[in-house]
Amino acid sequence: MQFKDYYKILGLDKSATSDDIKKAYRKLARKSHPDLNPDNPDAKVKFQELNEANEVLSDPEKRKKYDKYGKDWEHGEEFEKAQKQRRSQQQAYGGGGSNDFSDYFESMFGGGGRRASPRFRGQDFNAQLSLKLTDVLEERKQVLTVNGKNIRLTIPAGISDGQTIKIAGYGGEGRNGGPKGDLLITFSIENDTVFKRVGDNLYLTKNIDLYSAILGGDVIIETLTGKVKVKVPAESSNDSKIKLSGKGMPAYKKKGTFGDLIITFKIETPKNLTEEEKELFQKLAKLRNDGN
Repeated sequence: MQFKDYYKILGLDKSATSDDIKKAYRKLARKSHPDLNPDNPDAKVKFQELNEANEVLSDPEKRKKYDKYGKDWEHGEEFEKAQKQRRSQQQAYGGGGSNDFSDYFESMFGGGGRRASPRFRGQDFNAQLSLKLTDVLEERKQVLTVNGKNIRLTIPAGISDGQTIKIAGYGGEGRNGGPKGDLLITFSIENDTVFKRVGDNLYLTKNIDLYSAILGGDVIIETLTGKVKVKVPAESSNDSKIKLSGKGMPAYKKKGTFGDLIITFKIETPKNLTEEEKELFQKLAKLRNDGN
């Protein structure tokens, strides 16, 4: 197995922090994404190497094993178990033995056939897919190119920012007939709407004038599925809320189920009043005061 210097792939050295790794990956992934380099056949390979390097170095445990065991880091745990067992045998029966990982690995994978080669599962691959919030209002089909292979995805409606889904069997090749790893796709969902999303619910702030707040009235609200007329209750206070059931986001993998749209009313105080308007407000204030 050819050694891949994951630090070099990301343009870093072993002293890199987790933030350094994250920043380097994001910068290079955007630059090398196959969709942005359709005429460059090497872009797919480069992008896969970046994903592979990030998958290992961004995980503290995997990075520790990679730094210690190099290209055979995935089998470091097996070596540690075997070494522990060997020490127990040495204590019980005496005698020496090799404590070198390379010697152990050779005995496991072709160093003289001293024992049967175990099967190892392939490495998982990580990928990121960026979508807009309006892209996930309905189930969608999309083709994702990973490691030179086109993978047809069905993306459920309502998927969340930062959510990860697993595509079984699209990771690295197994060793000695072991199963392939999986492809883990993390979604980055950009909110391209005026709403704030919290789970399946959406939130919107709507300004209303003082007169509608006092007397009641109708306002037009933009929802994900179009405009609706909403009634403002008379004597509404500032920050009062109303709920439009079923006007939120589709629930993930729950077809026909939707969150709610919660609207918060903000009352706008009238400005630049005319003398006549001031007099009317003064009369209203006097009426209120006299009534109390």
